[in-house]
Amino acid sequence: FFRVRFEAAGRGAATSRMRNSIVCNRTELARRLLRAAIAGSLLVPGAVFAAPEWYFQAPATAIAQEIITLHDLIFWICVVIFIGVFGTMFYSLLKHRKSIGHQAVQFHENTTVEIIWTVIPFLILIFMAYPATKTILAMHDTAASDMTIKVTGYQWKWNYDYVQEGFGYYSTLATPLAQIEGRAPKDEHYLLEVDNPLVVPVDAKVRVLITAGDVLHAWYVPALGIQQEAIPGFVRDVWFRADKIGTYRGQCAKLCGKDHGFMPIVVEVKSKDDYAKWLGEQKQKLAGAAEDPNKVWDVKYILAHGKQGLNATCATCPQTTGYGRDPISHPSRARDNTCP
Repeated sequence: FFRVRFEAAGRGAATSRMRNSIVCNRTELARRLLRAAIAGSLLVPGAVFAAPEWYFQAPATAIAQEIITLHDLIFWICVVIFIGVFGTMFYSLLKHRKSIGHQAVQFHENTTVEIIWTVIPFLILIFMAYPATKTILAMHDTAASDMTIKVTGYQWKWNYDYVQEGFGYYSTLATPLAQIEGRAPKDEHYLLEVDNPLVVPVDAKVRVLITAGDVLHAWYVPALGIQQEAIPGFVRDVWFRADKIGTYRGQCAKLCGKDHGFMPIVVEVKSKDDYAKWLGEQKQKLAGAAEDPNKVWDVKYILAHGKQGLNATCATCPQTTGYGRDPISHPSRARDNTCP
């Protein structure tokens, strides 16, 4: 009898030790997971900052820098909230579990707690809303601009009109078709190169009027801090002041049809002297292309002139062969597919 009782007691003690060992192991595992989560939340941003290709593009305007600063601020606020909420939750699960004999306190309503968990989120939202509102208002302050450019989106290209200068041009994809079809290696700026980039001077406040001629588009250049929808029938305005000379690239950020991915944006920021030189060249081209108003047009000249324009710029109108100039399944094969 005593031997049976002794063996039963031994088995009970072994079972208790095993149960305690399992609980300790689970507790230790939970602690390790919590420490790993906290360490990961602190290390991941560092890895992001160390790898610029995973982060924002280098800002070229004050607005772009404000957007990045705002993003970082909100991110770290979210990290603190995450650690506070989940840390409290895991602590409660570990320290107030039934297996260690904790008895839940029975209560209903607590005015102090309810006030605290209402006031603290309210203050956090106010703290986040002030810099966000300040940045948004600055993004749309187009007053006192130095120049105005109208941007019109089409399927699948952009038209840039220099309003004060009286000229404009189309900008289309310039990536070779061989790269797109995989017959040639892709270069550094694959699908992000155009034939006619937008050119602006450095340190000039540029007001951009954005609209569309067919469907919804969006003019998006991350380094300049601009993303504005282009809506047919509406004109939206934004601005930027580039403080660095260079080339900045973006894309249409709105699904606008089958060739949406072939609608890049390239902005070249030049020094004031180089911009003045470029502007003079554009005006010379415009003057050279202008027809003499006193010229007498005969039928032969009209036919030759029309044929030249048809073969050079129009893709969908039938050529002298009865076909379009090139297949238009890809924008790089067509300069203009909006013939009347």
